[in-house]
Amino acid sequence: MQQALFGGGCFWCTEAVFLQLKGVTQITSGYAGGNTDQPTYEQICTGTTNHAEVILIDFDEQQISFKQLLTVFFSTHDPTTLNRQGNDIGTQYRSVIYYFNAEQKAQAESYIAELTAQDLNIVTELSPVPTFYPAEDYHQNYYAKNPSQGYCNFAIPPKLMKLQSQFKDLLKES
Repeated sequence: MQQALFGGGCFWCTEAVFLQLKGVTQITSGYAGGNTDQPTYEQICTGTTNHAEVILIDFDEQQISFKQLLTVFFSTHDPTTLNRQGNDIGTQYRSVIYYFNAEQKAQAESYIAELTAQDLNIVTELSPVPTFYPAEDYHQNYYAKNPSQGYCNFAIPPKLMKLQSQFKDLLKES
């Protein structure tokens, strides 16, 4: 088993996407990269803690590779907008990859270089894994528990449709 730690905007959205992938065994929504111990959702929403909303992904590398996770990550959010994903604005919504080891760092650097070579201005932060703080319980598996919630109903289905059309081979069997 391996872990990946990504921030690609609202963690409700990224969690909903990555839960669809085969080999992903667990996702924990949380906060990382800031300057406050044990931050709360209310604190990070102020933008003063510098934490990003992130998801900690536990995955079986025999079923899905870190590079495949990177491909889905970069395809299901906008890595060219600084501190913003759609209508979500603030440092907590930044695009970030926190790497656990030198191999993850090298793969992420290589992937970012490929995108940059395509004339994309990638603003994704790449940093070593900082302290990870799990989000409050009500944030865990949020979309599955609240599919009719207004924000979820607006923001998540387009990401899932893109995932289903571009990554059929990576999806769990239903």
